[in-house]
Amino acid sequence: MMVVTTDDATGHDVETVLGPAFGVVVRSRGLGGNLTAALRSLGGGEIKEYTEMLEDARRSAIDRMVQNAHAMGANAVVGMRFDSSEIGQTMSEIVAYGTACVVKAP
Repeated sequence: MMVVTTDDATGHDVETVLGPAFGVVVRSRGLGGNLTAALRSLGGGEIKEYTEMLEDARRSAIDRMVQNAHAMGANAVVGMRFDSSEIGQTMSEIVAYGTACVVKAP
């Protein structure tokens, strides 16, 4: 499935707009990961444990968005974006969303 961050799929014509498609992931580091990250934060710099968790969560959110769009009958998602927020102090929510469309090459 084509997923683009632009508002159109260059080289393709949008035949049908099916509506919003999204994928949501909520993740939390385990106790060990939180302790390691807390110790690493004392020294400053990148906290690799959280970076890896968020990269994985974004990939999962995209996969879920693609599944949602596919279930709607789409072959593309245009205008894809991410949104994120914290739930409490230990969890992160990542949302991938865009417009599910049927596109064809001209």
